[in-house]
Amino acid sequence: MTDAAALPGQPRGAVVSGPATARAVNVLAPNPSAMTLDGTNTWIVAEPDSDLAVVIDPGPLDDVHLRAVIDAVERSGRRVGLTLLTHGHPDHAEGAGRFAELTGTKVRALDAALRLGDEGLGAGDVITTGGLELRVVPTPGHTADSLSFHLPADRAVLTGDTILGRGTTVVAHPDGRLGDYLDSLRRLRSLTVDDGVHTVLPGHGPVLEDAQGAVEFYLAHRAHRLAQVETAVEAGHRTPSDVVAAVYADVDRSLWPAAELSVRAQLEYLTEHGLIQG
Repeated sequence: MTDAAALPGQPRGAVVSGPATARAVNVLAPNPSAMTLDGTNTWIVAEPDSDLAVVIDPGPLDDVHLRAVIDAVERSGRRVGLTLLTHGHPDHAEGAGRFAELTGTKVRALDAALRLGDEGLGAGDVITTGGLELRVVPTPGHTADSLSFHLPADRAVLTGDTILGRGTTVVAHPDGRLGDYLDSLRRLRSLTVDDGVHTVLPGHGPVLEDAQGAVEFYLAHRAHRLAQVETAVEAGHRTPSDVVAAVYADVDRSLWPAAELSVRAQLEYLTEHGLIQG
């Protein structure tokens, strides 16, 4: 059995519903899969003495799950004051409209098409619902609209799909771009170095206790994959599917379609930087 402390980011262990930090509670959605890992983590965030909570990523359109989130909020003596989205993929955002109906809350997101209410989210915004301090950190790359949320009081960051609790994420080309993703990882690394962030509360998988270690692992992984893709192209593998077969041969074939999205993003990046011929 592998020691969790030896794994990238020091994952906490099994993914469970319940408290993760002093201000963050997870409600795990019942949508496990190869892409969603154990399921979507729906995060409830609130100040300990507040009667209002912020819910991040209500998850799929599943009434049982949405009501379980509301029940968890109400059991804590609170009500939902605001709903936020890290990005628009259905496993995070599909249930947002229904959740807003059930709670009477607004939904704030970067993508205007996902908002319910007039206010969006952008760099420098600070959520203060119920006395909470939650800072918006743009982290595009997985998707163009990806955001993370810095929770300074808990020295934590909620990363959506930008950093997962296990494995690595997909750069969902063409919406996601690798250059943006690398910049986002560096932005998150600065939170660990300059702002003391040590805990990652991901959109999927277990909580990570070593945020800086997780970011460094992701950056190293991307550099390694880029080198592999460049080598594959030099060896004559020209199409994205050919590159996937060469580079991801040891990966479950059910994940190859997702891997191809990342390969397309990598090929675009290498071409733009003059490292391969388009």
